[in-house]
Amino acid sequence: MRPGKCTEMKDIRVAAVISRSPALQIARNLEKTLSQARAAAEHGADIVCFPEMNLSGYCNTEEIRTVAETVPGPLSEELAELAGELDIAILAGMAEKDGKDRIYASHLVVKPSGDVSAYRKLHIAPPEKEFFVPGNALPLFESKGIRFGIQLCYDAHFPELSSLMASKGADLIFFPHASPRGSAAEKYRSWMRHLPARAYDNSLFVVACNQTGEKNGKVRFPGIAIAIDPSGNVIKKNLSDEEGLMIADLKAESLERVRGHKMRFFLPNRRPALYKRMRESS
Repeated sequence: MRPGKCTEMKDIRVAAVISRSPALQIARNLEKTLSQARAAAEHGADIVCFPEMNLSGYCNTEEIRTVAETVPGPLSEELAELAGELDIAILAGMAEKDGKDRIYASHLVVKPSGDVSAYRKLHIAPPEKEFFVPGNALPLFESKGIRFGIQLCYDAHFPELSSLMASKGADLIFFPHASPRGSAAEKYRSWMRHLPARAYDNSLFVVACNQTGEKNGKVRFPGIAIAIDPSGNVIKKNLSDEEGLMIADLKAESLERVRGHKMRFFLPNRRPALYKRMRESS
């Protein structure tokens, strides 16, 4: 039994990018993104995932409004052209502006077909709340034979999101971060407290990546990237604070080994109606 309705997963190669993305330097960050996407394609990646806000650069001040764009818009159009040329799906982060001038921390999903959509961060961290509006939708995306969701940085600390994505049919969740503080080793230990649980509890793959470098000489992003299998085991990691790619092969057999085992695939045995009654009666 598999939750939701989606095509059976195929083996897929993903690239998770560690990038230095200076705040508000759109032209510079776009050029770097295009270059790194080409490198991912040269390694045979089907999907390349960049860190949170890699195009806009991470900024939680009023200045973020100066670089926010609509979707679709100039940034997504540039990426769509390259995605089609390289036959690769590109997942990239930006500040998105809607028709009411609200600003979202969003992550683009640009498919080789030219189709462009976006995930808007649902949980805004306390230091960001003055400048960003939370999204209110939990979309899934499909490309290259796999169905996946996206959660941005602070979202990762809310396990309900991963369970909802899994119940809708996700085989993979990407966790792009712009997560500062600490060394690469400290960030790895932090991620290992919760990201393996997201994979194990929901029987799906997890891929996470982070920005690196300094922001305004005050905050430092420690980099690192990681891929975790549906049993909660690390299958690939790059614990460097240097820019680069982590290439990971996600095997359909790893997913089916768990989801085909009646005692290891927990999701079909959830009781959401019971949980709802418990919430309502508390």
